[in-house]
Amino acid sequence: MIIVGNSIVSDDIADCRFSCDCSVCHGACCVDGDSGAPLLESEVAELERVLLDVLPLLTPEGRKAIEEQGVAVRDNEGDLGTPLINGSACAYITYAPDGTALCALQHLYKPVSCHLYPIRVEDYGEFTAVNYHRWDICRCAIGHGEPLYRYLKEPLIRRFGSEWYDELIEQIKQRDHDRN
Repeated sequence: MIIVGNSIVSDDIADCRFSCDCSVCHGACCVDGDSGAPLLESEVAELERVLLDVLPLLTPEGRKAIEEQGVAVRDNEGDLGTPLINGSACAYITYAPDGTALCALQHLYKPVSCHLYPIRVEDYGEFTAVNYHRWDICRCAIGHGEPLYRYLKEPLIRRFGSEWYDELIEQIKQRDHDRN
């Protein structure tokens, strides 16, 4: 593990190479699942702010889910997430002509958890865990591209700040030096 401030970062973030290939998975991470994308409390206001611009982009089922459930929902553990269509697909999806699921929020306000995926962040009060979420539907992305911390540089900086990211780089360099 790598320690950055009060964050415990999984070694997988430095070691695993990853690159999404939606032409293979067709955006399955937005369609499959039993809970919506995690949301920060502050993101609810952003979703409300862009809602009128997003609604016309959504499927009728997505609009209905948001109408019935709201822009965000709490799961059984009290965590905020995006609403789901029939307990599976994110309500904020739209589809490309080839059937690939796309995020209707992409250009208006993308939740940070979606921007960070497959990294998942869990706040435990005194520390934050930063982990690689392994999901079988993403197997086509594994081993390609850059290490996760480079592939997801922009969302990591968005979530934690540039100083945190610079410290992550230094900690990874030190870890790799110590291994050799």
